[in-house]
Amino acid sequence: MPHTYRKNITPGTAVKVVQKQHQRTGQLTEGIVKDLLTSSPIHHRGIKVRLTSGIIGRVQQIL
Repeated sequence: MPHTYRKNITPGTAVKVVQKQHQRTGQLTEGIVKDLLTSSPIHHRGIKVRLTSGIIGRVQQIL
């Protein structure tokens, strides 16, 4: 499933995100989606989400 489509990500989905400060290194953080923050249906860098842990990042992988 492409991570750039909002319709593929719902609250409760397990994902890996890249945080803003880790974009250069590409370090991924795994978690469960709490909120979708991107309102557009498609975003080329990944849909921005808030995880249940409070971390905000762009989805790079859907698990």
